[in-house]
Amino acid sequence: MTSQGVIVRRAGERDLEAVGRLGARLLRDHFEFDRLRFMAPRGNTDEGYGWFLGTQLHRDDAAVFVAERAGRVVGYVYAGIEPQSWKELRDEAGFIHDVYVDESARRCGVATALIEAAADWLAGHGMPRIVLWTAARNESARRLFERLGFRHTMSELTRETGVGTNNDCSARTIKEP
Repeated sequence: MTSQGVIVRRAGERDLEAVGRLGARLLRDHFEFDRLRFMAPRGNTDEGYGWFLGTQLHRDDAAVFVAERAGRVVGYVYAGIEPQSWKELRDEAGFIHDVYVDESARRCGVATALIEAAADWLAGHGMPRIVLWTAARNESARRLFERLGFRHTMSELTRETGVGTNNDCSARTIKEP
């Protein structure tokens, strides 16, 4: 699959350094969106992310695709098949876990090509729907996903422990011995 000189293909071992670097940028961006909610970058995040994505390359229920331009990896998408989840009230579904495009390759169809490659792979594996999450503050990603036909179905809310309500009408929990 190509989009303006970009080739989208399955990732291989040779791509792990590049996807690790891009995945670490994804982690750093999310940490900047909300330092309390998202994991903090630590140690060699690039290497750690590359290692993790490497564990997904040969799984039957996951796929990593890269976008390559002029021999350089400029983006990736990581997708998988998630089993039915009673806690999420969801049947088996395809899930796009990560999509990231280097700033130098944004706004030229690379993210769309990556998402469509993942969507085709998931459809080819019998998935009736695709689910993804995006940071609440990531407005450009939300617009992209909406343009590609994704709809809002859930909203994650996060609260740090130790934060309570001052409402005198709130219910009280009795702790058991």
